[in-house]
Amino acid sequence: MTELTLNIEGIDPIDFFGVNNSRFNFIKKNFPTLRMVTRGNVIKAEGNEEDLAAFKEKVDRMMSHIERYGKLTEDNIENIVLTKPETTERKEKEKEPKNIIVYGNNGLVVRARTENQLQMVKESEKNDIVFAIGPAGTGKTYTAVAIAVKALKEKNVKKIILTRPAVEAGESLGFLPGDLKEKIDPYLRPLYDALDDMIPADKLTYYMENRVIEVAPLAFMRGRTLDHAFILLDEAQNCSDMQLKMFLTRIGANSKVIVTGDPTQIDLPPKVNSGLHTALRILKPVSGISQIMLNESDVVRHRLVKEIIRAYDTINKNRQD
Repeated sequence: MTELTLNIEGIDPIDFFGVNNSRFNFIKKNFPTLRMVTRGNVIKAEGNEEDLAAFKEKVDRMMSHIERYGKLTEDNIENIVLTKPETTERKEKEKEPKNIIVYGNNGLVVRARTENQLQMVKESEKNDIVFAIGPAGTGKTYTAVAIAVKALKEKNVKKIILTRPAVEAGESLGFLPGDLKEKIDPYLRPLYDALDDMIPADKLTYYMENRVIEVAPLAFMRGRTLDHAFILLDEAQNCSDMQLKMFLTRIGANSKVIVTGDPTQIDLPPKVNSGLHTALRILKPVSGISQIMLNESDVVRHRLVKEIIRAYDTINKNRQD
């Protein structure tokens, strides 16, 4: 007899085992040669090696399903337990619309809602570094976080690192209340908000505590080499040339990067040039680096946001003329 121990830490036991172990009892029924017990998030099984390997494969697929879709129904369990892996996975992929990026919380489906957002997804699959540039409301940050979460759920990367430069936009950090973390967190709030939509609260807490997901100011990236990671730099227009160079040279083996920014909302001091302009110009011909330009047609907020962007673009154009 061989013993197998499986840990489903980070997944709600009710989602996996069911109320009063109803789901787990169905699984046990279909592996009659194995003896199984559960304690918290741990499953122990005894039996011959062949049956244990088949059981482990089914459990791995159920955990992957929860990771990908955020939930596991009785029908899902039945399909996974009773069908071959390639059959279930092929059917699920065939049913999915091409614009779905990731499945979030409470049935939320995060989609690429415009052609340029969908292009962000495609370019990230083909290139290691993608610049997504556009005005406020075009979904560039939200889409970038969704792409990163998808990569983590599909185990293409081991961790996600989300960062922003902590540049003062009309307010002084020194006069804000609290310690350093409390001063910095408001700058990172849009990234937290996106994560809250896409990852269950208990799983997100687990990821943050175990540094699977890091959200940190750009200054914290200095000196690091980021391997097997999906790295997102948001608000890149507020980076100096040296800061952006420092960030881009952090990329390590098997890592992906998305840089987002809005060149019309630079909060740097008057004599400091935005490194985003320089990077877009000098890196354009580099193979493996892609640039996506979003515009007012990609705005997914209130309809007036498009009109606001259009009005300011007109003013800026007139000033240049």
